Amino acid sequence: MTSILLVEDDEAIRTAVTRGLRERGLAVASAPTGLAGLEHVLREHPDVVLLDLGLPDVDGLTLLSMIRAASQVPVIVLTAQDDDPTMVRALDGGADDYVVKPFGTDQVAARIRAVLRRGGGPSAPAAPAALRVGGLVIAEGARTVTLDGRPVELARKEFDVLLLLAQRRGQVVTKRELLAEVWQQAYGGSDRTVDVHLSWLRRKLGETAAEPRYLHSVRGVGVRLVDPADQVDRGDQGEEPTPEQEAGGDAG
Repeated sequence: MTSILLVEDDEAIRTAVTRGLRERGLAVASAPTGLAGLEHVLREHPDVVLLDLGLPDVDGLTLLSMIRAASQVPVIVLTAQDDDPTMVRALDGGADDYVVKPFGTDQVAARIRAVLRRGGGPSAPAAPAALRVGGLVIAEGARTVTLDGRPVELARKEFDVLLLLAQRRGQVVTKRELLAEVWQQAYGGSDRTVDVHLSWLRRKLGETAAEPRYLHSVRGVGVRLVDPADQVDRGDQGEEPTPEQEAGGDAG
């Protein structure tokens, strides 16, 4: 059965389109916000995305670019914005079709069939599925992070550190390994560089080295990323960042 994701914040439209497409034999999931829709795309790999541009949390065209960074899933824009510049931006940004509200369910179903014919059937993701650790969702292709459904804005190196730790979930990663893989400094790099970035990363995740949730330091060894729900007391000893580190700003 063809799977459809409808990203639409208007509850009445969302309900009507979902019901109408299900009556036509389609499996329909819906999301009321852009970030919830992006998470669904990364996790479930729907066959077609129906995307409203007027979303409450992220601009629809921005969301389109985020989806395109992670997947080649066909995207049909459903919007009340009928001006040519917006339509051109959407199509140039990777949309496969553009439908202006109001529309009929039969029309939308026909557009879905058309984009699937052009694509030769359901699409495959162009990037690895998002990594999930507890409430953390790390999308490598889109380079986005959400924590408990809320976006976390990370600098480039902060994201790279978190991604590497997520790829080795539960394993202790040494500072030498982080320097080698994130900064490409196998020799001569400074552990302080890692300490400062970990301090910034902890702050953005709402924790500290003294009271960790996700990032647990192992004194003299390195750091590991864990799901708080799975964490048990293993006698790890966190390393409290210095006041100078805590006062640092974003970088990378």
